[in-house]
Amino acid sequence: MLKQLSPLAALALVAMTVPALAQQADTPTTTEEPAATEDTATAPELDLGEPVSDGPKLGERYSKEKIGDWDLACIRTEAENDPCSLLQIMRDDSGNPVAEMSLFRIENGGQAAAGATILVPLETLLPAQLTIAVDDAPGKRYNYTYCSPIGCAAQIGLTQEDIDAFKKGGKATVTLVPAPAPDQVVSLTLSLSGFTAGYDAVDVVKQ
Repeated sequence: MLKQLSPLAALALVAMTVPALAQQADTPTTTEEPAATEDTATAPELDLGEPVSDGPKLGERYSKEKIGDWDLACIRTEAENDPCSLLQIMRDDSGNPVAEMSLFRIENGGQAAAGATILVPLETLLPAQLTIAVDDAPGKRYNYTYCSPIGCAAQIGLTQEDIDAFKKGGKATVTLVPAPAPDQVVSLTLSLSGFTAGYDAVDVVKQ
C-alpha cells in the first residue's frame, strides 16, 4: 500500500530528484557516482514553535483575585511570591478607561500608612493637581510626580485616617482637569466596595 507523503517529505523528495534528472538529461548513462555540486537545494528555515502557556509571562501584570470592585494585581517574577498591589481602573460614563489607582501598604512609613500611584492621561493640566474626596467629606489635593509615554502619575501617601475613611466610605471621587479644556473638570468614581478585604490582602512594603 502506498503511504501518502507529508508536505515536508514531498518537498525533500523533489529537492533530491530534480538535480538528478537534470544530470541524466545532460550526460550519458554511466555507472560512476555523479560528482557533488554546490547547487544542491537547501532546506527552508523551519519554525520550531514555542511552548504555549495560559499564564502571565515574566514581568507581566495579572489579576490574582477579584475583591469587590478591586483587583489584587500582581507582577510575575522569578521569586516564590509575586509582589501585589490593590488596583482599580476608573472609567468615564461610556465605560472607557481613564485612570487607575494602584495601592500598597507601608511599614514604618511615618505618617503614611499606605502609598498609591494614580495614573491619568497625558493631556492633563498638571498645575491644577489631583483631588480625592470620600463620599461628601472635603477632599485632599495632590501634586503630579512625573509623566511617561503611557500617562502622568501622582504618587501619594495615605494616612491611617485616609485609610479608615476608605474603609467606611461607599465611594471616592477623583477629580482632574484636562489641559485642552482648563475650564472643565473630569470627575471619576473610585468604588470602595471590597476595599477593606483588599487592603488586608495587599503586600506590605517596608520603608
